[in-house]
Amino acid sequence: MYQPPFWIYSRRHLLFWSVSIVLFAGISACGADYDTVIQGGRVMDPESGLDSVVNIGILEGQVRAISGDNLDGSRVIDATGLIVAPGFVDLHRHGQSERAYRLQVQDGVTTGLELEIGTPNAATWYAAREGGQLVNYGVSIGHIGVRARAMGDSVLGSGGITARQQSSPDQISETEQLIREGLAQGAIGVGFGTAYTPGATMDEIERMFSIAADLGVTAFVHMRGGLEGLDSTLTAANNAAASLHIVHANSSGGGNILEFLEMIQMAQDEGQDVTTEAYPYGASQTGIQSALFDDWESWDDERFERHQWVRTGERLNRETFSKYREDGGSVIIHGRTEEMTLAAVTSPLTIVASDGGTGHPRGAGTFARILGRYVREQGALELMDALARMTILPTLRLEEFVPAMKTKGRIRIGSDADITIFDPETVIDRATYLEGSLTSDGIEYVLVNGIPVVYEGEIAEGVRPGKAVKAEMN
Repeated sequence: MYQPPFWIYSRRHLLFWSVSIVLFAGISACGADYDTVIQGGRVMDPESGLDSVVNIGILEGQVRAISGDNLDGSRVIDATGLIVAPGFVDLHRHGQSERAYRLQVQDGVTTGLELEIGTPNAATWYAAREGGQLVNYGVSIGHIGVRARAMGDSVLGSGGITARQQSSPDQISETEQLIREGLAQGAIGVGFGTAYTPGATMDEIERMFSIAADLGVTAFVHMRGGLEGLDSTLTAANNAAASLHIVHANSSGGGNILEFLEMIQMAQDEGQDVTTEAYPYGASQTGIQSALFDDWESWDDERFERHQWVRTGERLNRETFSKYREDGGSVIIHGRTEEMTLAAVTSPLTIVASDGGTGHPRGAGTFARILGRYVREQGALELMDALARMTILPTLRLEEFVPAMKTKGRIRIGSDADITIFDPETVIDRATYLEGSLTSDGIEYVLVNGIPVVYEGEIAEGVRPGKAVKAEMN
């Protein structure tokens, strides 16, 4: 049976695993008909360790049978030779739009959540997506955006002038209130981009962490400043007794990835509630006007050449960087080695999360790349381990304060029928840095709440079964 990392083993999760074993011991065929039957596939469920050719019966959006016997269904999916896994859960998904959802679901994702930058207004964000989407969706309340609101900035993002200014005591109090309002509206935790808000002091960040701790949610942080920044972020979260998730260890750790991960491991060993994630690409992407690039005028020529303009694919120089920084847009930043990426994605500490939107291959191919490149081609990860990082581990990170996640990320009786079916011999990403929207190969079927959204490798048009995923405060 797959053994999850240390951080899962809270008392509640030990009880949960015991109950799961009992549930699977009692699996049997039912005589009822099903809306959909998945027949003859190799079912792999990292939570229980189930790895067997069995049939799955789905009724009213839930898994109702897991059996070696034949099952009758209105729709039968022949999964012979394919892997049947829980639908992939992406904790770090930008670009919550129809275009981005189409890329996601063809990469096997059934739940895509924007938990890093988040939104300045959770109620408005959820209302804009009512009526169903291709995948399940959710968002954090974002410190960047609510801080900008509190400071009267019309640019709700990292390019605004207030990102570089310190908040007044009154503005900090208003930011706190807006975060509490967002959480009351169902936002999934609190998102931080401290690298994008150099004006925010660590005292301010620690006060916001305290809100997350008070309400029992996690702080999702794009931290600043390499190893020193990680140390200050860990310290602030520990002082506030806040649950902490460090986003994209691969890019934040960079050339110091081993030391970066060791610091997180040490914090866990000391009892701190901290997790992290990685994506399987050697380049990053961000807005060219962000505070990350405020020192650009001091760069040497080689550093400019590492930056690629998303709109044209061109590599930049001092002149073009200056022009595009004035115009605004996204750049891809090259610079990490394959050894750095491999260390990040194979660490027992990391969840798989894309940090994807549009314009970068991670937005279209993260999950298929893990399965194709790092499982099949390199053998760097065992298949069950890789699936755990995509399903049960992100689910467990959320379910204490997001009830909807208790029935996602696993295949068991009563779970939501969010299921990804892929060919282990052909699954691979196709997206590149020049063609970032090429969809993955080998993802044959994807069911969201029991409804096929990808069927025989193609989007099933006209269906929108995805639902809002929201938190509930303590």
